[in-house]
Amino acid sequence: MEQKIELLAPGGDVDAIKAAIIAGADAVYCGLDTLNARNRAANISFEQLIGIIRLAHQYNCQIFLTLNIIILEREFKSIAKLLSKLVNTTLDGVIVQDIGMFNIIKKHFPTLDIHASTQLTTHNIGQIPFLKKLGASRVNLSRELNLREITAINKVCLEQDVLTEVFVHGSLCVAFSGLCYSTSASVGNSGNRGRCSQACREEYETTPSGHNFPLNIKDNSAFFDLPALIDAGVHSFKIEGRIKGANYVHTVVDSFRKQIDGFLNTGELTEDGERLYKVFNRDFSNAFLRGDLNQSMFIDNPRDNSKVHAVNKFKADESQAISVVQIQDVEQNLQADKNTIEAEVVEKIKHLSIEKVPLMLKFSGQLGQPLSVTVTTEGFSVEQSTFTLQSTSLLRTSDKAFIDSTTINKRFKSFNNAEFLLKDINCDNLASGLSIPFKELTVLKNDVASRLNNSVTVLPEVTLPPLVSHPKADAQHDKKAKLSLLICDEADVELANVTNADIYFKLPDAYKRGCTKYIGFLQQNPRLIPWFPAVLIGKDYDVAVNILEQVKPALIVTNNTGIAYRANELGIKWIAGPFLNTTNSYALLALKEDFDCSGAFISNEINASQMRNIARPENFKLFYSIYHPILLMTSRQCFFQQSVGCEKPRIDNGCMLSCDKSTSITNLKGVSFAIDKQKAGYPSIYNQDQFLNMEIIADLSHLFDGFMVDLTNIGAGDRESPDKALLIQQFEELLSNQTIDNDSAVTQQLNNLVPESTNIQYHNGL
Repeated sequence: MEQKIELLAPGGDVDAIKAAIIAGADAVYCGLDTLNARNRAANISFEQLIGIIRLAHQYNCQIFLTLNIIILEREFKSIAKLLSKLVNTTLDGVIVQDIGMFNIIKKHFPTLDIHASTQLTTHNIGQIPFLKKLGASRVNLSRELNLREITAINKVCLEQDVLTEVFVHGSLCVAFSGLCYSTSASVGNSGNRGRCSQACREEYETTPSGHNFPLNIKDNSAFFDLPALIDAGVHSFKIEGRIKGANYVHTVVDSFRKQIDGFLNTGELTEDGERLYKVFNRDFSNAFLRGDLNQSMFIDNPRDNSKVHAVNKFKADESQAISVVQIQDVEQNLQADKNTIEAEVVEKIKHLSIEKVPLMLKFSGQLGQPLSVTVTTEGFSVEQSTFTLQSTSLLRTSDKAFIDSTTINKRFKSFNNAEFLLKDINCDNLASGLSIPFKELTVLKNDVASRLNNSVTVLPEVTLPPLVSHPKADAQHDKKAKLSLLICDEADVELANVTNADIYFKLPDAYKRGCTKYIGFLQQNPRLIPWFPAVLIGKDYDVAVNILEQVKPALIVTNNTGIAYRANELGIKWIAGPFLNTTNSYALLALKEDFDCSGAFISNEINASQMRNIARPENFKLFYSIYHPILLMTSRQCFFQQSVGCEKPRIDNGCMLSCDKSTSITNLKGVSFAIDKQKAGYPSIYNQDQFLNMEIIADLSHLFDGFMVDLTNIGAGDRESPDKALLIQQFEELLSNQTIDNDSAVTQQLNNLVPESTNIQYHNGL
């Protein structure tokens, strides 16, 4: 069977969507003005969405709606109203991040096709069956993957009947999507809520290696890698750019359309890609795709690179030095090209309309005849431009409840809606003083609605059933929350001698191929509860699974859904870690019902009021981290190359396993951030402050079964770590009292032990 290649385009506003359609996109993804991960885009209204779907389908283009943020408890009522409207459209799919959103769509709106967002950080083969069971028909793979890794995942996708999307062009995040908390930690602008403030594009004080934009990475472009991606089994080539305008979208989509079609027709790449440099870009890199994470991926300028490229290309074509006048000519020519592009796009899209479909209803009927309604639409499908429906009963005389224009207007005025402009309700040919049973008038209205909806029955609005909040598992409501500890140093196992707390052992992000070291270690220390990290790619996932299968612990904590899926298969109890971004009751319900999850950490991104009404599933435990380093972002790329410098030109597996550097960068506001790289860990950036939340113990102990203290020292940099045994002692005393007195000895002692701390997220929330 011939492989279908989909070109999936961004649409941040109506003009950009029109530009994508006319340029030949097979599908467009766009967002409403709420609930999507590009809040900075103009976005569209529901009314515009209806017109866009109709326009796109005329060009055999699909429309996918982005609902790709984490959801708060209070939002599900309005979400149910929105989904109830979406199921009565011909929308082609919804893009989802939140596990709770998967749950309600699968249960209550099964006709909606669900796509897993890139925010779910999908990067290993175990995550595919997890997402399939949640209800996903396709997944957007992490941008950090190389071709070999994509190919391996696609084999599993084929087995699971799941389609894959890969970003082939546009902005690159230096951090793993879904695991960036860079501005959430300070001002509540979370990337998981579509409010990314792009801290990675900020200017910083000049680093020792001479860079002012040390986190700024070039744009992604796989323009010349399309054959390899086709061979890898990728279904959809996705272009990033929902905050870009129509000129950008049309140019990029048209370029990729020609490149794809040229290759499919000739077996060769026919386009040189130069047009891509005439619209916004930060220069291009395909290093992630090639698996070559080198220094050239960075660029010390987050702004448009198109002028620089044009000048450099002109210099390369000349055999001698060029003058300032020549440079000005090149820049003017580029601007002229940009103006031409804009004029051409305006001309191409100006005739495309998303206006409502004009609708006219004409009622007629005489005594002893059925009530007839003739429906006329303009600009709709030809075969349904006019149709007539009739009541089952015949009109009869009535002294009281007769049907007249007032009654009909009241019943049928709702057809003036997001899709139709009700221009006229004509009752001139309806005799007066006649009636039929009013329930038949409702049936007639529903029949009209069904015919206008392509003969699909209009589904009623769904009201989500109330959730039951169950008492704490194996405990009474007033049972005190238990302390748990997270360690990563094997020497810290000795802390078991000073506490009865649960002890989680954080396993590495990376391993030597076939590593068995941790199997013996965990078997020798059965009290340790394995803690699996968020990102496990390729061989690292294989080793982690082998640890799980060989040790077969009674309980694990995992931040990776691939490990969660395998644990569920093996009958191992598991707890969802804090980096699964769990923020609502429906996410807990999905984890419990679909994967027999035993408990979950509630996200530290939400505040007290946002977590207060979360409903606990039956026999399910809730946890919260009260002390930990504040992770801002984790990357597959090296943060040291652009900060303090590194003699290695690229990051490789040896770097992952052996590098344990730390440094810091400071932005122009004077705020410093710690860069930390642990052995066998991914490069990460942390707040200088630690997270310390003692308030939640007094506020919400009734909600939580356990509070965790992170003793891993990760992100501490050169700072001296507090005495761990003393920390444990103070936290245990704090939990035994469950009241917070700022002047108490234990509170003062903890503040002394952790002098640089904050719990601003607990107050800001999302």
